[in-house]
Amino acid sequence: MHLESIGLNNFKNYESLKIDFSKEINCLVGKNGSGKTNLLDAIYYLCITKSAFNPQDVQCALHGQDYFSLRGKIILSDRRHTIVCGLQLGKKKLIKLDEKPYKKASEHIGKFPVVLIAPNDTDVIRNGSEDRRRFFDGIISQTSQSYLNDLIQYNHVLKQRNSLLKQFADRDFFDAALLQQYTDQLIEIGQRIYEVRKGFTQAFRPLVQKHYALLSEESEQVDLQYESDFGQDIAALFKQSQKKDLILKRTNVGIHKDEFLFEMEGELIKKFGSQGQQKSYLIALKLAHFDYIFTETEIKPMLLLDDIFDKLDDFRITKLMEMVASDAFGQIFVTDARPERSQKIFEAIGHEVKFFEVVEGKLS
Repeated sequence: MHLESIGLNNFKNYESLKIDFSKEINCLVGKNGSGKTNLLDAIYYLCITKSAFNPQDVQCALHGQDYFSLRGKIILSDRRHTIVCGLQLGKKKLIKLDEKPYKKASEHIGKFPVVLIAPNDTDVIRNGSEDRRRFFDGIISQTSQSYLNDLIQYNHVLKQRNSLLKQFADRDFFDAALLQQYTDQLIEIGQRIYEVRKGFTQAFRPLVQKHYALLSEESEQVDLQYESDFGQDIAALFKQSQKKDLILKRTNVGIHKDEFLFEMEGELIKKFGSQGQQKSYLIALKLAHFDYIFTETEIKPMLLLDDIFDKLDDFRITKLMEMVASDAFGQIFVTDARPERSQKIFEAIGHEVKFFEVVEGKLS
């Protein structure tokens, strides 16, 4: 699979752009703030139907404009597909594949997998459990539409249950039977999500360990653990938590409280790991992400490397480039503020590399 071309209109700092890519390596060079990351984000948006960096779609429109649009041509299994993503402020987002609009944007997820490695990715290690759940849900959702549907449905029911708990408090009444209906739905859907997450962790753990050993000069052992309320008697836990739920007006038990633990020698890496160890673990997570999708779908995801040479030391860059040279990946997009560095790194690989200079939202 590779992205043949992309067109942008009013997307972030790009007023209008049409560009053709190499099916191997594409390097975007230019000063910081010129728009290199925005172009990677446009590619990500085409595949995932949302920005990797902006939580609201309206933030993707060029300043002063009320719409944006993206059009990409992707070759998959010798067939050319056209993806169109667009947003007019105040209207529903439009996602089309081969000129046919989706009823729901979620139907597009997983058709054209992508893996992004960006500077703010360390948040998944340092921040709370919500970021880690979002990270792993994103991976699983690119390989399982049924999992994504369950996740959407679970969050919908959770929102309804929390709304009901607030109504109980505001109106000073309680309907145990009505609350139990929502609880039963959360248990049913949550059990399916739990089983998928548990199986995913078992398959994903050795991939992380393999890549960490490759990227790190250290000999320490790393691990990935999954903790969930569903590992216990979930119905009893909901019953025990009912009083707390009523007081706090939110659901305190369920799949939305799951945790993924990143460990090194039995300790949390975010507390005891050095910056280098955390960086190696993060890159290992991302490369495991790539491997998992390839194993599940037999499609090599597009790999987007944002400002990665500034964030990795020479040892890790060398290891990563060895994987590139070995054809471990498919199409790659790289951003770098120092073109001479990128040219030197890629000269040794012997693959087709196409360089683009980005200057204030324009490319050459």
